[in-house]
Parts: sequence; C-alpha cells; structure tokens
Amino acid sequence: MAIKLDDKKAIVAEVQEAAKGALSAVVADARGVTVGKITELRKQAREAGVWMKVVRNTLVRRAVAGTEFECLNDAFVGPTLIAFSKEHPGAAARIFKDFAKENQKFELKSAAFNGAVVSVEVLASLPTYDEAIARLMSTMKEAAAGKLVRTIAAVRDQKQEQAA
Repeated sequence: MAIKLDDKKAIVAEVQEAAKGALSAVVADARGVTVGKITELRKQAREAGVWMKVVRNTLVRRAVAGTEFECLNDAFVGPTLIAFSKEHPGAAARIFKDFAKENQKFELKSAAFNGAVVSVEVLASLPTYDEAIARLMSTMKEAAAGKLVRTIAAVRDQKQEQAA
C-alpha cells in the first residue's frame, strides 16, 4: 500500500520524537504473530512506558539518522517493529524477551543503548531502579555489618591484651 508523502513525513516525525527522549531501543520482527498477541504486547509496552510501532525500514532509517540509535541501521531489514524505552533502559528488551519466549515466530533482532548496539539479553537483565537501590543497600548493609564485627573483635582483643 502506497503511503502519501505527508503521511511519511508524519511517521518520520513521530519516530524522531519517540527517539529523542528514549533511553534504549529494541528492534524485532513480528511476522506470523497474531494481531491479538501484538495488541497484548502493545498494552504491556504502554504500561511499562515503552513506545512501539511497526515502521517501514526507509522511514525508520531517516527517523533515527543523527541520533544515538543510528547504530541500528543494519537491523532494519524485513518487517521492523521498533520500541523505545522511555522510563527504564531495559523495559522494552524485557517485554520483548518475555514475549518471544511465548511466541516462537517473534524474532528479536537487535538493541541499542548509549549509542552502541548491545545484546537484547544484556539489556533485559539490567536491574530496575528499585532493584538497583535494593542491591546497593544490601551491599552497604553487609559492609557496615562486617566493619561492626571487626570493630567489636578489635575492642575485645584490646581488652584481653590489657587484662593479660
């Protein structure tokens, strides 16, 4: 189906706008996945702050030109479903990875973060903000507890030396 020039410009502008504030991008091929399943995927994406759209390759190449997602140009082959994560860099990758487990025909192509192509699995494994804070607090708690134990042991040893 032919798209009018004004419609093409609108699509490019929409993708450019989505790419502006995005933290990461994921590209997939959704051939063979039912419309109902894609609708579920779109709902999950919206809830997670992920913008996604099926876009023609030439239009998406123009849209990401000059952005940090230009490195994905080699992935724009065949049907392209692109998703931009707005709130957490791993959100789109995590959603797509989980969706691919349930749908064999859904193919993950590539991902980009900070201007470089990265593995979708690596991007999906990034901790959320809350998980990162919890890990940091756990590490700090362990370090503080270890220091407390060493201090108590040192004081005990000093008292034993003074008593002897």
